Amino acid sequence: MLQDIISRQDEIVQKGDNPIFKDWMLSNPYYLRANHSVKQAAFILNETDADWAPVVNDDMNPIGIITAKLLLESILYEKKDELIKNCMNNEGFAAVNHEDSVLDIHKFSFNYFFVVDDHYKLIGTVIRNDLLNKLSDFIQEIDQLEHTASILAEVMNSAYEGVAVVDKEGIIVQFNESYSRFIGIDKEDALGCYVQEVIENTNLHNTVKTGLPERGAIQYIQGQPMIVHRIPLWKKDKVVGAIGMIVFEGVSELYQILDKINSDKLKIGKNDDLLSTGSSKDSALLTTLDQIIGVSDRTVEVKRIARKAAKTDVTILITGESGTGKGLYARGIHQLSSFSSGPFINVDCGAIPENLIESELFGYEEGAFTGAKKGGKQGKFELAQNGTLFLDEIGEMSLTMQTKLLRLLEDKEFERVGGTQKYKVQTRIIAATNRNLWKMVEERKFREDLFYRLNVVEIQIPSLRERMADVPSLVSNFLESMCHKYHIPLKEFSSEAMSVFVHYPWRGNVRELINVIERLVVLTDNDTITLKHLPEYMQDIVESKNGILKQRQAYSDNNERELIQSLLNESNGNKTETARKLGIHRTTLYQRMTKLGL
Repeated sequence: MLQDIISRQDEIVQKGDNPIFKDWMLSNPYYLRANHSVKQAAFILNETDADWAPVVNDDMNPIGIITAKLLLESILYEKKDELIKNCMNNEGFAAVNHEDSVLDIHKFSFNYFFVVDDHYKLIGTVIRNDLLNKLSDFIQEIDQLEHTASILAEVMNSAYEGVAVVDKEGIIVQFNESYSRFIGIDKEDALGCYVQEVIENTNLHNTVKTGLPERGAIQYIQGQPMIVHRIPLWKKDKVVGAIGMIVFEGVSELYQILDKINSDKLKIGKNDDLLSTGSSKDSALLTTLDQIIGVSDRTVEVKRIARKAAKTDVTILITGESGTGKGLYARGIHQLSSFSSGPFINVDCGAIPENLIESELFGYEEGAFTGAKKGGKQGKFELAQNGTLFLDEIGEMSLTMQTKLLRLLEDKEFERVGGTQKYKVQTRIIAATNRNLWKMVEERKFREDLFYRLNVVEIQIPSLRERMADVPSLVSNFLESMCHKYHIPLKEFSSEAMSVFVHYPWRGNVRELINVIERLVVLTDNDTITLKHLPEYMQDIVESKNGILKQRQAYSDNNERELIQSLLNESNGNKTETARKLGIHRTTLYQRMTKLGL
């Protein structure tokens, strides 16, 4: 296998198929700290069903590896209280940059690969055997590449009721037989034409301009209402085309589906942060992980980890910056867990005064203090019985309250304030914070034992700037919902404005994005939101990048000009042959030649 990789490495790279570790790694892996004890490390590996884990320092730099075998040996020699930094393997792994080629695996003899970013921070892991299996499949895919075109053509012709693909100029470059039969235009006649000339009432030409996806839109074709998707195709932060799909051949099929949903009494709700479905004032409506908007690899991976953790009763700690949607993930986990039939109770630990939080969590008996309600009052733990208690902003809880919470988690029972009766706890605990609890533990601002109780499984929600591929979908969703909220005709973004949104750092995450969109919807009189409508601070931030972007564009144009001219020379000026070699339609070639002055 390795010899095959070595012998074919140059061939694979020349084809532009060079895979990198970032694309094949397991993101957000479980990890241990050097000052974990052997007992703590064993507990964590057992709870996460893992047989090994990387060890990192405070800067997330990998410094070693711990395996189940090493832990077992330490326990057998009665070293369970020893720190794992004294028994970890310092040389049993290879640290590789996330941009390094996977094809270089033959240069390493290690079984474990720690993937690091440019600052040597751990961002993923790969096991050698998994890597070899993927490489085997990868090489087989390359060998079968010549068959891919016919397979895709078959998929195009069988998928949905109609599929059309346009380039960034709005020219049709793919068109399936179903669409052709429906509108009565031969496929060959449709290819190379502007989409507006072929498909009535289409909006694909605007999709490539704005970069805004549309899902479930109604489009009238030959007087018949169709349910369609319009999805922009992005490449290197630019829209290079769009795909339009007829999902239903008329709305009657959609009505049947909606009737089925209603008959099952499935309630689909909306959260102010990340959900894509309709609005409701009922905060108890179901929230599922599928409703969280995001198509990026980071979002997909976080959802995968959340689904896996939800299937167990393990305590979960959700971390991430403010505005990333930690509460939504907590609700989604609740709905997938064995406690989903019970209530979901949300407690904002940072919003409750310190002198009231104990009675809020545990409740109180009648006469427990001046002003206590007659008959006493149930606390959040009682209200969450057989359900999920979400302790948001757990890092704001006082040390005194942390001690009482730890005792409850250990004993699985509690007493109301002013009472003596024991109440059993049958509740799923999910905690969340935007603070660095590990640092707080070191500063003695958070109990270490409580930290380990809560942090059995940590789910790190990435910031929006770490998953910029999600921005267009988020913009599309919130633009529509804000226009509906304020009874304003639906607006759209210019491609320049959307590009700013994709490159803006979004320090306030999705919450900031919602705020900006709401402001633009309310203050912009035009139907199209352009650069001039954006807040000045957004324009100022991206203005410094414009010079670099223009230089890159000029460099790209020069390369394209040279390529086209070279192929024209090879084809003796035959533009049809040149277009075929470039893999584009001849009409698109004419447009590129005009733009490049050829």
